[in-house]
Amino acid sequence: MPWIQLRIHSSSEHAEALSDLLLEEGSVSITFEDGKDTPIFEPKLGETPLWADTVVVALFDAGTDLTPTVEMLKQQPFLEGKLNYKIEQIEDKDWVREWMDSFHPIQFGKRLWICPSWREIPEPEAVNVILDPGLAFGTGTHPTTALCLEWLDGLELQGKQLVDFGCGSGILAVAGLKLGATNAIGIDIDYQAIDASRDNAKRNGVDDKLSLYLPEDQPKDIQADVLVANILAGPLRELAPLIAELVRPGGKLALSGLLQEQAEEIREFYAQWFEMDEAVHKEDWSRLTGVRK
Repeated sequence: MPWIQLRIHSSSEHAEALSDLLLEEGSVSITFEDGKDTPIFEPKLGETPLWADTVVVALFDAGTDLTPTVEMLKQQPFLEGKLNYKIEQIEDKDWVREWMDSFHPIQFGKRLWICPSWREIPEPEAVNVILDPGLAFGTGTHPTTALCLEWLDGLELQGKQLVDFGCGSGILAVAGLKLGATNAIGIDIDYQAIDASRDNAKRNGVDDKLSLYLPEDQPKDIQADVLVANILAGPLRELAPLIAELVRPGGKLALSGLLQEQAEEIREFYAQWFEMDEAVHKEDWSRLTGVRK
């Protein structure tokens, strides 16, 4: 069915109040968007911050007369009589098909492809990981995930045990197994990530080689040949001693989820346990690698 969309330029201070008012007026959904391309890379735990310039997008049935709604909003004291808005007709589309069409197979390194299940595999003889985008977990499209996949593709993984620390979708563990790792362990604090990793391992026929744990349940004697942690700078620093303990002497490490300006600090911190390489960058993000002393 067709829709009508009301876009209001607002602020982090007033976005929630506008959302409540628009829902009372009959909006079927509210979306907050970044108004000036100022991404929030690493919010504090438990926080869901908004952008200083936030666009509030409200969706209504196409037959809705928005004139009374606009007039009501103009009378709100916190807006001081100023309302920067735009009303748009939204074309009736097959939105599921639109979303699916935006994902394509992507190659990482020389051997590895990540392929949505509904797309034809471009190179059947390559190492193909079938992974459907879903939830908020890695699909390979983000630079941090791409950096890790490219690193894994360049390793000799036969006979190795891999740990995917903060496994999310399980993309790195599954890719490592399909690239030749003997077995893999995925660890994540989110039970939904555990479920997503298990499902993706089954889809790729490697579920018998992947063990998944919440942190409180993980074995105490893990000694990984290869460990990859694609999380964020704060947790990487906080959990560094634990991560180091999971890697055997001579084992390889990759860290990602780092902004370029954070990389050197984390590199120097991990040098306590690892012989660290120079950072590798993609867009605003970095990857660090090293070998356990």
